[in-house]
Amino acid sequence: MEEKNHEKEYIHAHEDVIEDVKKQLPDDEKLYDLADFFRIFGDSTRIKILYVLLQAEMCVYDIATLLGMTQSAISHQLRLLKQMQLVKFRREGKTVFYALSDSHIENILSQGMEHISEDD
Repeated sequence: MEEKNHEKEYIHAHEDVIEDVKKQLPDDEKLYDLADFFRIFGDSTRIKILYVLLQAEMCVYDIATLLGMTQSAISHQLRLLKQMQLVKFRREGKTVFYALSDSHIENILSQGMEHISEDD
């Protein structure tokens, strides 16, 4: 019984650390946006599409062919990726080509792959 009371003596808040961290913490809205951003990466189809676009700019038909999926399924996922500003597009005649929106997305994919490959 005495040992438990002894442990409690050492449990205390580190007020200075708490205050320092509190000052650095983004507001809730920013954190919700960040959670939404990372939620997009939680789907393997979207990750495949992003990884394909890391390699080359492509149209929906080519992405669908490469991944063995329907154009409709690819278009649906691309719509979500566009909404989150992860991909951009350009038109060439009637064809729409997709690419990663910027180098941040390339870095996230590369760092994620590097992280999961560390134990290999």
